[in-house]
Amino acid sequence: MASKPPKSDPVQDTPRVAEPKRAAAGLPAIGHTLRIAQQQMGVKRTALTLLRVNQKDGFDCPGCAWPEPKHRHTAEFCENGAKAVAEEATLRRVTPNFFAAHPVTDLHGRSGYWLGQQGRLTHPMYLPEGADHYEPVSWERAFDIVAEELAALDSPDEALFYTSGRTSNEAAFLYQLFARELGTNNLPDCSNMCHESSGSALSETIGIGKGSVLLEDLYKADLIIVAGQNPGTNHPRMLSALEKAKANGAKIISVNPLPEAGLERFKNPQTPQGMIKGAALTDLFLQIRLGGDQALFRLLNKLILETDGAVDEDFIAEHTHGYEEFAATARAADWDETLTATGLTREKIDETLRLVLSSRRTIVCWAMGLTQHKHSVPTIREVVNFLLLRGNIGRPGAGVCPVRGHSNVQGDRTMGIFERPAPAFLDALEKEFGFTPPREHGYDVVRAIRALRDGDAKVFFAMGGNFVSASPDTEVTEAAMRRARLTVHVSTKLNRSHVVTGARALILPTLGRTERDLQDSGEQFVTVEDSMGMVHASRGRLKPASEHLLSEPAIVCRLARRALGEASRTPWEKFEKDYATIRDRIARVIPGFDDFNARVADPAGFALPHAPRDERRFPTATGKANFTAAPVEYPKLPEGRLLLQTLRSHDQYNTTIYGLDDRYRGIKNGRRVVLVNPEDAHTLNVTDGSYVDLVSEWQDGIERRAAGFRVVHYPTALGCAAAYYPETNVLVPLDATADTSNTPASKSVVVRLEQSTTD
Repeated sequence: MASKPPKSDPVQDTPRVAEPKRAAAGLPAIGHTLRIAQQQMGVKRTALTLLRVNQKDGFDCPGCAWPEPKHRHTAEFCENGAKAVAEEATLRRVTPNFFAAHPVTDLHGRSGYWLGQQGRLTHPMYLPEGADHYEPVSWERAFDIVAEELAALDSPDEALFYTSGRTSNEAAFLYQLFARELGTNNLPDCSNMCHESSGSALSETIGIGKGSVLLEDLYKADLIIVAGQNPGTNHPRMLSALEKAKANGAKIISVNPLPEAGLERFKNPQTPQGMIKGAALTDLFLQIRLGGDQALFRLLNKLILETDGAVDEDFIAEHTHGYEEFAATARAADWDETLTATGLTREKIDETLRLVLSSRRTIVCWAMGLTQHKHSVPTIREVVNFLLLRGNIGRPGAGVCPVRGHSNVQGDRTMGIFERPAPAFLDALEKEFGFTPPREHGYDVVRAIRALRDGDAKVFFAMGGNFVSASPDTEVTEAAMRRARLTVHVSTKLNRSHVVTGARALILPTLGRTERDLQDSGEQFVTVEDSMGMVHASRGRLKPASEHLLSEPAIVCRLARRALGEASRTPWEKFEKDYATIRDRIARVIPGFDDFNARVADPAGFALPHAPRDERRFPTATGKANFTAAPVEYPKLPEGRLLLQTLRSHDQYNTTIYGLDDRYRGIKNGRRVVLVNPEDAHTLNVTDGSYVDLVSEWQDGIERRAAGFRVVHYPTALGCAAAYYPETNVLVPLDATADTSNTPASKSVVVRLEQSTTD
């Protein structure tokens, strides 16, 4: 039987700390998975639901975007995927009675964990101007409210349409179509806060802002470098792929400021041997200083250039541009500067070079540890340089592998969720739908917050997600949201963004990925694109949490009909009734989706075309893969300060908090902890177990403070610290962003530690 939600917020004042784990998964993961699932769903529902996750006739996990293998296990899910499913398929409900009992002022004081644990939203809810309680509202009235506010704008560009990575291809395509028919490209999305740096760097260098490998390539690789990524928590099914690669002879280098259990040893719960002993994954651990990755890859490139026969000269001559300028810059790389920037020893770098030179097929995987710095785009360009030097793009077992964090974040971008759309995409949209899309670029996430803050945006509409908690500079973001005339959130569960509102607010409850979607033409399915460009169907099987829910496509279609009226020639009503008609239009607008409905009928799905991978053709401005040359950058740390990275706990997925433990790092019953190297702690005179305020320092001179964090002595890189977000997003200045991509620089925040009054 499922348990009831907590009535009060749990006390987190005294988190318990033990030694970090040295292995991931195994029996503890199974036990934790079943316990969480049973609490949310009960025993019978747990069994029925989890056995459908990531199956060919089931639903795509609403968690991460890691691809499914061709041959799937009966239990094709990980611990954190099971938590995501359990949270969505929970038997707990948030009804109008809940909102009647809890004013917004009360909900605002609750933790994100408590809000999320209350269960599924069941009815559309409306917060009138000046009110302190949400009240039930009909769908018709809700759409009227949005349409009224949109019509009252001086310009469509005063509206913002945010997208979460959970949104399906069909819903995302309709959403961007509606926004552009309305007249704006203001389509910020969660990519702006995570892999925008990857897309920016890869589009310039190889001509497509996506990874160039398929799952099978990992199995064929000689060397896999995992940089700035913690797959044991963030993409646990990746560990199975790394285990298989190791069994096939691959070497693995992990590059990270923190040792992570998942990359040390993986106890595969699918096999007896895995459960008992597990497999060691990392052959070489480079405990790099935060932000030192560009310097590392630059020096490796210098050393490759200096090694006879190490450069793939034929590939470079035929397929690349800019080699001479790059090579001159790389040869100037300095050993002393690199050792300072990275914190590594010369011996570690020499060992890395040995593994690199012995590999014919190399893959580099990365995530937020590379993408959320001021110099993230040049860093990823340097990774591309590294791979191009030895011809490691466009052949089996080699390539770039940015690992996306949310289940359809890559698909949403493919569908046109982008504030800076390509002219060719807009041309295709105009030809297909007979309207003139706006050409002026819109706002990304950071610019959207500025627009709200400055009064240049007045309506905020979110298709999923938890914008307030995900965004940087929490106090600035919350103040900006409160300046809006209307905030609207399409959601499955309660979160903090629902209690930081504009003058008026709406919560529109939607179907989850796990639930049946019945429309007038019959049962529907949606599609998603995984991190490696594979597109496949997702079919919910559970009865919806409430009869009052609408699907995301239905919400967009009904809103578009109400807001655009008869001026729109788009068949919104037809789209709502039959999602196959949406896919027919996608096929005519977006390259690679020819015969979409027929191809997605294949249970395995299909791979989108990728010219660098498939043909060694690079659709860049030069027609070739571009080497780049940029100055080496890395964060400079003032004396007495630490460089902080924000990260997830193991009981967390993005801003969704499943529990208060971080099992692999030895943290229990608390999230306000800061991990500090014991040597740094001694220098700063902070003892293990003491409480400090984290105070960030930036060029604007504004004090940003996160109070009451327990110090945990932890083996992180010297000069570096780590703490969980969203609690530490308050420390990330809105204007501290990556060059080119404008992604918040959440992995290199200069902080000082001050004794807390909590101590």
